[in-house]
Amino acid sequence: MTQQDNPLVIASDIGGTHITAALVDICQWQVSNESTTRQSVNSHADAKSILSAWAAPFKEVIASHPTLVSPVIGIAMPGPFDYENGISRMRDQDKYDNLYGMDIRRELAERIGVDGMNIRFINDAAAFLQGEVFAGKHNGHAKMLGITLGTGLGSAVWEKGNNAVDADLWKTPYLDSNMEEHLVTRWFVRRTAQHDVNVTGLRELLQLRGQHAFVEDILAEYSHHLLQFLTFFSQKEKTDKFIIGGNISRAWDIFKGFNPEAFAQFDIHISQLGEDAALIGAAALFAS
Repeated sequence: MTQQDNPLVIASDIGGTHITAALVDICQWQVSNESTTRQSVNSHADAKSILSAWAAPFKEVIASHPTLVSPVIGIAMPGPFDYENGISRMRDQDKYDNLYGMDIRRELAERIGVDGMNIRFINDAAAFLQGEVFAGKHNGHAKMLGITLGTGLGSAVWEKGNNAVDADLWKTPYLDSNMEEHLVTRWFVRRTAQHDVNVTGLRELLQLRGQHAFVEDILAEYSHHLLQFLTFFSQKEKTDKFIIGGNISRAWDIFKGFNPEAFAQFDIHISQLGEDAALIGAAALFAS
């Protein structure tokens, strides 16, 4: 399907705590900021509550733009997920367990009032990388790797002439578990709790800098884990070019500062588009 007659796609980015939806012009690769709507989501809620929260922003965008005919929807969704068939495979990911095995395409289509065939899904990390490449003018390279750091660990690969694809490296064995368990928000929560201090994530941890000596140790340890992952990913895909996004990437300068020479071996770009990258990447599902 192409959008030659109507270049507007309703795109969304679903995270562990929120959903954002907006109109994207796939001719200009721009997000219509005035159309953007965001809703908090309790990813541990029951299925009905989660699906209702997901459907709400789509209905709001459609209601605000009555000229949209047969609206199409591109959704950037965290994995594990059957993107072709729209089936949730998330379980034991600290989010959306109650949606496991459900036909999300059908459930959303019914709630939003659109044809299920007009809803398409893409891995959120792949959508992020795709959007950065399309709108961030990185398509001069032959290959780029994308990493998103937040409630989950996303990884994606883009090669010239192809759409970005999920690299699915979150479950790569590492130390006592896997890569994701050492690079996401809950890692900061667990490590800080070992010092009898409770935080909800990196932001609160950073507010404790200067108050507790262990904070610098935790940040340095995370920097080491991130360096190990970059090295592994780079060697696997034989390129040193990265785009890093997600909420944790906002502290990139802090992590880089613990070992600047080692990180300097990579060509690293921190996302400049923020959430717009995933929205643009999701909309690209309907580009010709």
